[in-house]
Amino acid sequence: VMGGPDAVKEVMDLTGGGVQHSFEAIGLSVTAEQSFNMLRRGGTANIIGMIPVGQMISLMGAAFLGEKRIQGSLMGSNRFPVDMPRLVDSYMAGKLHLDDMISRRIRLDQVNEAFEEMKTGAVARSVIVFD
Repeated sequence: VMGGPDAVKEVMDLTGGGVQHSFEAIGLSVTAEQSFNMLRRGGTANIIGMIPVGQMISLMGAAFLGEKRIQGSLMGSNRFPVDMPRLVDSYMAGKLHLDDMISRRIRLDQVNEAFEEMKTGAVARSVIVFD
């Protein structure tokens, strides 16, 4: 995110002008802004990360002339009674690779450190392991 390559420029170069759909899943204002800024004309940025309450994002007003959209989501806009059993079945069948989405595993006494890493975007997903 910060100090690394320019994500928006990289996506624009790779796609020849931006993407139709982008998904922000970390919950940082900078990645939400990047998600919007990498859209092509008429594209939609889907913000699924939990941006902290009170934190603002900034978008250039002129970008809306390209008919771009930004939308939020609450808990993935899922239907728990239907979706959760399907997701569990997909995981158990080896079709949903959740283990690959874990940045690191931590002990319970490391939870405060993990919260700080989550706030900065240094680590996207930590899982507490109880021994």
